[in-house]
Amino acid sequence: MTWLSTWAANGLSADAALEAFDGLPSVTADEMIGAWRGSELPTGHPLDGLLARYGWRGKRFESAEHVDPLLFDHRGKVIAVDPARLPLGVALTLPHLARTDKAVEAFKAGLPLLRTRKPKARLRSIQHRGLISAAMVYDDLPIIDCFRRVDETRVLGLMDFRRTPRPFFFLLTRETLG
Repeated sequence: MTWLSTWAANGLSADAALEAFDGLPSVTADEMIGAWRGSELPTGHPLDGLLARYGWRGKRFESAEHVDPLLFDHRGKVIAVDPARLPLGVALTLPHLARTDKAVEAFKAGLPLLRTRKPKARLRSIQHRGLISAAMVYDDLPIIDCFRRVDETRVLGLMDFRRTPRPFFFLLTRETLG
C-alpha cells in the first residue's frame, strides 16, 4: 500500500498532510492542462467526504485562462459547476446538515441549475509554503488550490480557503481519452 492509499483509507492529521505536501516537488501550470479525476484525502476537515458524496468528478484545465474548477457527474454526463453558487457556508458551519440524504438528493436534482459554460478559475504559478508551483485561483471565491507533483499522472492538491483555518486536501489523477 502506498502512502497515498494509506492516507485515503486511514486519514492523516492536518500537520502530517502539510508535511507530505511540503515534501513534494512543484508542477508547472502547463503540465496541469487537461482533465483530472479528483478524490479526497481526509484530514478531519469539515469538507472531508462531502465532494465524493455529492458526485465530484474533478477539474479541467483547458488553458491558463479557462479552468473548470468543479466538475460533477450527473446522469452519465460531466457538468461544470459554478463554485460561487454552492452553499459552502452551510457545508463548513453545519457539516452534519450537508451530509444528510435529503441535502445530497436536493443538490443532485438542482445540479443543472448550478451548471456553467464559462470558466470560473485561472491557472497560475504562485509561491505557497516556500515553493513556486501551479495553482488554481477561483474567480469569485477566496480560494486558491495549490498543486504539487506526486508522479507523472497525479498531483496533490491543497485548497487554501480564507474561511477555514486548515487546508482541505485532494488528489488529482490525469484522465486519458479513449
